[in-house]
Amino acid sequence: MTAPVAAGSLYIVSTPIGNMGDMSFRAVEVLSSAALVIAEDTRHSRRLLDHYEIGTHCSAYHEHNEARETPRLVKRMQGGESLALITDAGTPLLSDPGARLVAASIEAGLSVIPIPGASALLAALVGSGVAGDHFTFFGFLPRKGKDRHRVLTEMMRMTHTAILYESPLRVCETLKELTDAGAGARSAVVARELTKKFEEFSRGTVGELAEKFEQTPARGEVVILVGGATEEKADEDVMRSVVREMKSAGLSSRDSVDRLMSRFGAPRNLAYKLAHEE
Repeated sequence: MTAPVAAGSLYIVSTPIGNMGDMSFRAVEVLSSAALVIAEDTRHSRRLLDHYEIGTHCSAYHEHNEARETPRLVKRMQGGESLALITDAGTPLLSDPGARLVAASIEAGLSVIPIPGASALLAALVGSGVAGDHFTFFGFLPRKGKDRHRVLTEMMRMTHTAILYESPLRVCETLKELTDAGAGARSAVVARELTKKFEEFSRGTVGELAEKFEQTPARGEVVILVGGATEEKADEDVMRSVVREMKSAGLSSRDSVDRLMSRFGAPRNLAYKLAHEE
């Protein structure tokens, strides 16, 4: 009687975010011994693998083919092969494809094994000086529309640190939007080119950093950290005055409601009433 084939595993392998010295020995061993390396951009990842003299074949896995590729990859692991998932830089699944494959592997009873390493999110947080005991990571914000408004509103209401990734071309725009929404006085940090030659932490208020990056646009990979709101006492007369100022500035009643809730911690029904008073 033939013995059953032992199933393989899925390794989630972190890779450097810039400095090649940040690759772990364990990561090199896993990538070298895997039957296949799964990568978002095989050309980019091939350069990384070649740097460490890793000859394992590399296969593309991204948002356009993950639905098709996932069953095939799970089947290979069920057949006894172990596969390694990497991203272009840093830790997979943080604003990168891979969640579908991990979920399918777990559903199939396969082992999912993380190989820790570099992460732009955590590198930015620990080097920022911003409170890191409680934070929310938003990844890349929606580009426009209701989804973007919803996320920015959520950030405005939070009393803990918000962290997001941003294109260098949109850093100033995002900081301006946050300033216009009432977060201009909050502490913030723009971390860019982490672990690379021109690594930089720019610290100040959201408003100050908006001005800085309007004058000198950001370059390279960027992480933005924004401190949480400090709730002010919800004095109705003060809030009415704020509503008048916002209406004079052309803001809508909905914007006024969001501002009162985020700045003063006002209950929604009270904020709605004040925003719609004549």
